Amino acid sequence: MKLGSIEAGGTKFVCAVGTEDGDILERMTIPTETPEETIPKVIQFFKQNPVGAIGIGSFGPISVKKTDANYGNILNTPKLAWANFPFLKTIEEALQIPIEFTTDVNAAALGEYTFGAGQGLSSCLYITIGTGIGAGAIFGGEILEGISHPEMGHVIIRRHPEDNFEGVCPYHRDCLEGMASGPAIEKRWGKKGIELAERKEVWELEAYYIAQAIVQYTMILMPERIIIGGGVSNQTHIFTLIQKQVKELLNIYLSQSQFHEGISEYIVPPGLGNHAGIVGGLVLAKKGLEESYSCSG
Repeated sequence: MKLGSIEAGGTKFVCAVGTEDGDILERMTIPTETPEETIPKVIQFFKQNPVGAIGIGSFGPISVKKTDANYGNILNTPKLAWANFPFLKTIEEALQIPIEFTTDVNAAALGEYTFGAGQGLSSCLYITIGTGIGAGAIFGGEILEGISHPEMGHVIIRRHPEDNFEGVCPYHRDCLEGMASGPAIEKRWGKKGIELAERKEVWELEAYYIAQAIVQYTMILMPERIIIGGGVSNQTHIFTLIQKQVKELLNIYLSQSQFHEGISEYIVPPGLGNHAGIVGGLVLAKKGLEESYSCSG
């Protein structure tokens, strides 16, 4: 049976049809406009390409707890047209098939865990660093969630002693997202990251902040692998800088090989490249289909 996936990002929606093995058969990309403009195109895509179930990975914050009254809604997003939009309910009512719903980074983490750089492990953590910063964690095949989904992009970090940049996060100013996201790079240096590829000082400062967050994630969760995706990860030389900074911050406190000679296999780029989120949606869809069978049986 064919499965569907929706990767709902802040700038674009990717809709895909694929298989339970993670193979993508059809896909469509459209700009993220208002719900009134975007959602009918999404629904039309799946009416033209029928599937048995859909997995949605959405930009947030969103309501992911199934017992909450507003489950499936986008919450207080800076994209004001989408605030409080009943995303899940709208798609369910239009298509009448099982649908699973989580954050875009959770979906990407699930894709990497199942078919990418986390394959064969019992846990992994996926970070995306681009327009925003977010992370999702998978332990024992399950997405890590509690009261809500993690907001790891907003952890508090120590400012570099020579960095006077105020930060771009409208809520916290100098949290990780405020200091290390794509917009932070552009505002601090006056150019987009892609135009700064040869500026070593740009990526050393970026690594300084990202490494702090990775140390926090490691100390709290101890995932077996940390995967960094998003636009910033396209600057492949940053991985060596991050790995070096992480080792220095840990200061030989942890004895496991992953934090010493194995650091290059602990902090890695995505195995699925830019397809982690959309493949993760297919994994979610399979889960939704299996749960619907068990409920009906």
